Amino acid sequence: MGQKRPKIKLTVIDRRGKMGCHRGHRIGQTFDYDTERGELCPMAMHCAFPYIDILRYGGKLPGQPEGVAEFCCSDADTIMVFRAEVVKEEENRP
Repeated sequence: MGQKRPKIKLTVIDRRGKMGCHRGHRIGQTFDYDTERGELCPMAMHCAFPYIDILRYGGKLPGQPEGVAEFCCSDADTIMVFRAEVVKEEENRP
């Protein structure tokens, strides 16, 4: 049996564009990638997927802590900044 993929939490951490998010995302919102990704803006999900894949399969991004990837949505007017992070196993337990 293969190794279980880690959970990924997405958090809105900043906005750098001059307009608010067209989807209504706000700084501080968090999402469970597996159960709540349908609530995320499709433009943000398009940008998030490669980073989530890297984290899920044990990769590390240069200049970022292990288990973390920060990225922006592709909307130049909004530029919402997200953090994707691996949820440690002990955080998964009830």
